[in-house]
Amino acid sequence: VQLQASGGGLVQAGGSLRLSCAVSGMPFSSYGMGWFRQAPGKEHEFVGAINWSGSSTYYASSVKGRFTISRDNAKNTVYLQMNSLKPEDTAVYYCAADPTGLGGKISRNEYIYWGQGTLVTVSS
Repeated sequence: VQLQASGGGLVQAGGSLRLSCAVSGMPFSSYGMGWFRQAPGKEHEFVGAINWSGSSTYYASSVKGRFTISRDNAKNTVYLQMNSLKPEDTAVYYCAADPTGLGGKISRNEYIYWGQGTLVTVSS
């Protein structure tokens, strides 16, 4: 199983980025997917999650209204559109797979596969 996150980079505050996570080696359309992030010196933080079909999404309060998760099951890819970025969004972002497919899982322990992370840096 491979989860390949990409799309990170350096952006100014107020800007946008779209992260992608391409998945292989598992039945992608049966899994829920989540995004987490880890800022320097901090614990992993839940960002958002999506269920197997894309019909249900859930967000941390810190990103709700600014970030949007979507998925394309035909391309085995999940996306995280990040708008109105703030310096406090600076972190390594990770995608992860939830075997229940239900989405809405906010605990790291509920995910069984993880990507390698992509760095997002937001300058002020």
